[in-house]
Amino acid sequence: MGEKRFKLEELANLTGGILTKVLNGGTEAVITKVAPPMLADSSTLALAMNEDEIENLTSTKAAAALVPMGVTIPNISTIEVERPRLAFMKLLNVFYEAPDTPSEIHPTAVVDPSAKIGKNVSIGANVFVGKNAVIGDNTALMPNVYIGKNVKIGSDCLLHPSVNIGDRVEIGSRCIIHHGASLGADGFSFVTEKPSNIEQAQKEGAIKEGDKDVKVFKIPSLGSVVVGDDVEIGANTTIDRGTIENTTIGDQTKIDNLVMIGHNCKIGKACTIVSQVGIAGSCVIGDRVVIAGQAGLKDHVEIGDDSIILAKTGITKSFPPKSVIMGAPGVLRKDFIKRLKYLDEAEVMVKKYKQYQHLLEDYEKFLNEDAKI
Repeated sequence: MGEKRFKLEELANLTGGILTKVLNGGTEAVITKVAPPMLADSSTLALAMNEDEIENLTSTKAAAALVPMGVTIPNISTIEVERPRLAFMKLLNVFYEAPDTPSEIHPTAVVDPSAKIGKNVSIGANVFVGKNAVIGDNTALMPNVYIGKNVKIGSDCLLHPSVNIGDRVEIGSRCIIHHGASLGADGFSFVTEKPSNIEQAQKEGAIKEGDKDVKVFKIPSLGSVVVGDDVEIGANTTIDRGTIENTTIGDQTKIDNLVMIGHNCKIGKACTIVSQVGIAGSCVIGDRVVIAGQAGLKDHVEIGDDSIILAKTGITKSFPPKSVIMGAPGVLRKDFIKRLKYLDEAEVMVKKYKQYQHLLEDYEKFLNEDAKI
């Protein structure tokens, strides 16, 4: 693929920005890449989306820069934009190079004769496609992808190497699934003959007697996983199939790397789930919910639409829409801040107590002596 070359006018039109040309500052610059100001050269569009990067423009070798609206830099042409991050996305899509995919089915791929393969489908080396699977038009399966039986994948999807899609999983159109992700493994469901330690603790608040000869039985998963359109799932993320009903992921939801979503979960539309989040079984997550890194949710909780769960929060109960939740156990942010305030006040009170502790002890002695009389 040849080098991509753009004039400043083209990039301004692409981003919807306002181009301000500076004499001798790159008026006719040809842009072949984008980079931060300090890594830029004369063919780079410098990306200055925050104050630090804007300051670095005074030392950049770039002839032009993408900047927030209203920023003017001497001796450098600028493209001013209202939403720098949105413009950033548009630029990176232009310069992005898609991974190489074969134009047809690789000779080492194994595709069951009953599978239905759409038009212009790319199937890489060592891919396995099971019985009655359906692969939509323009979808690419990169090397070592596993597709189970009765799987349905929509059009224009990209499955990166070593993705595993279990039986009966359904994936919508325009989805991206990154390296090593697993969709449709059995849920983590087990039962014991007698009440387990967990059941005792939940019911009685204590563990009275453990079963030394405990037998643990697996509960099979009859459901599957259903993923909507325009979903992205990160590397090594796992989404378990439902026990009886399906685990579902709504349209436009974006899931980061190393996320665990348990059986029977219902994830809404346009959610953002960040790395190392763990969601236990049968949780219901509303639309447009943000779950930040390393947050954990116990089973059977519900999170309302438009809520935000901050990093490392431990969710032990349900929350209504538009909640901002933090802490472990998780509480509303306003309550968390209130508790921090109480802790600060308690610290002051402890210092005062220590300051006058001797007076209190003397007074207690006086009372005790008075009581003896």
